[in-house]
Amino acid sequence: MATPSTPRTLVATGILWLATALSADANEAYLPPLAAARQPQSLDLVVSSDDPWITPAERSGLSETPRYTETVAWLQRLVAAAPELEMISIGQSDQHRDIWMVVASASGAATAKELSREKNPVLLVQAGIHGGEIDGKDAGMMLLRDLTVAGKRRSLLEKASLLFIPILNVDGHERFSRHGRINQRGPAEMGWRSNGRNLNLNRDYAKLETPGVRAVIKIINEWKPDLYVDVHVTDGVDYQYDITWGYNGQHAWSPAVSGWLATHLEPAATAALSRRGHTPGPLIFAKNHIDYTDGILSWTASPRYSSGYGDARHLATVLVENHSLKPYGQRVLGTYVLLESMLEVLGEHGYALRKASRKDRRATPDDVALSWEEGAAVLPESMLFKGIESRREYSPVAGGSVVRWTGVPVELSVAVRTNDQPGITVKRPRRYYIPAARSDIANKLRVHGIEVHDIRSPKTVAVSYYRLSDARLEDETFEGRMRIEPGTITTEQREVTFGVGDFFVSTDQPFGTLAMLLLEPQSPDSLLQWGYFLEIMNRTEYFETYFAEPMAAQLLIDNPELARRFREKIAGDMEFADDPEARLHWFYQQTSYHDDEYRLYPIARSLN
Repeated sequence: MATPSTPRTLVATGILWLATALSADANEAYLPPLAAARQPQSLDLVVSSDDPWITPAERSGLSETPRYTETVAWLQRLVAAAPELEMISIGQSDQHRDIWMVVASASGAATAKELSREKNPVLLVQAGIHGGEIDGKDAGMMLLRDLTVAGKRRSLLEKASLLFIPILNVDGHERFSRHGRINQRGPAEMGWRSNGRNLNLNRDYAKLETPGVRAVIKIINEWKPDLYVDVHVTDGVDYQYDITWGYNGQHAWSPAVSGWLATHLEPAATAALSRRGHTPGPLIFAKNHIDYTDGILSWTASPRYSSGYGDARHLATVLVENHSLKPYGQRVLGTYVLLESMLEVLGEHGYALRKASRKDRRATPDDVALSWEEGAAVLPESMLFKGIESRREYSPVAGGSVVRWTGVPVELSVAVRTNDQPGITVKRPRRYYIPAARSDIANKLRVHGIEVHDIRSPKTVAVSYYRLSDARLEDETFEGRMRIEPGTITTEQREVTFGVGDFFVSTDQPFGTLAMLLLEPQSPDSLLQWGYFLEIMNRTEYFETYFAEPMAAQLLIDNPELARRFREKIAGDMEFADDPEARLHWFYQQTSYHDDEYRLYPIARSLN
């Protein structure tokens, strides 16, 4: 069957559009069969083929997505015609492409200051953080048209404003081919997951090493959005839901904000999608990454991800994951409906969200969870999982069992597992102290928007330091970094005089929890674990046997307590006992010659 040539055909063929856009896809023969689906009423969002503001995706029957230059040209033409819109470059990629953002507001604000004067809540939507997951771009272009020149949704801008980044990973987007995502139904050609340096932008929120994520954080700091939405497309298992989304729950770092999302946004967006013929669902992952037999996992994201980062800084953040096995057109239209409903809810309840965010920012709990672990499995009576039937079969090619999805819809009672229990928890310090030699760390915190203060005059403070005696480098690089596994951490108390050039960070600030997640070594997304303190792993002074051996002999004579500990060490550790160098090094460690800063984390913390 031929792909529909115009959106008129797309609407006229009704349910058939779900399949016709797939005929040119060489992967279709290998993908699981499509389940029968009802015709989405959201098909009426597609304009006619003779509409002067038809988007490139609509012109293709929602089977293709435009390249970067075509996208930018269409948006620039729209902005020129719509007084409500402004378009600005928020940065440049590694390959020197502009990263564009469209500002949509009742006043046509062009700057953050101008937008703030409207006093309306602000929705920030980004698409294409992964270049092949581009549904949000085409949905957002349609929505911008309808908010402005088409006049269909203009009233939404009277109560809320929209910041729209159509392509965040512009370099990955332009690694464009028919071979972008092997498990995804369209578009016909698409971009690549990682950027020009092969970095995944949605692992960069803590370390800020990609121009794209740095640009987003600058926008968040300057434009101060109230709701942040990151649009993706899933990997993984088959199910009936076409549009899924989620956020860190009320157990995490922003309970008041999460409560607003659960009370206001989630039910309204679910209802809007259902009314328009879509099947919305929660953001879930198969626990075994294969099928539902071990249950599904509800995730608490860490700050390396957009949703975890937003939660840590008390910004309402929603991660949208459209289902990769649903046709591109269905996903784009569902995304439109979701974004439209979010803008509407924000306009109605945005001030309640601002109140919730202020409450979370002012909170300074004594105990802060740095990580989360899986709690007990629950089977909520109200949830029947809308799955797709599957079976496991032996494959002679794979040499083992494989899952095959049949396309038959089923409703299942599935164990829901949530990593909502605190894992590593620490007491909130009053302050962190950063030495002048690590001004790079102070500067990185400032890019996040964290307040970092310069010490103006010498001050002696009782502080604690962490010693990472058995820390080790991980076996492989990850996202361009050599990560550190901190191992067993011990604490040492000291009195230290900090002077001019040093820095301190108070945790009694809006982003105090984020500062802790970046500075506590035990935190999975701490700057230490991301490899920013590799220097402390280096031993820079050594001993010579001709000095260490007579020194050790004299220490055994002069220090009976040391001699006792040495004998116990030999008796309890045969490997040590048989290693002459290890024995002498043990003595070396007991002396003032040994480097006191070896494996000492250089960021100090004070509780008072």
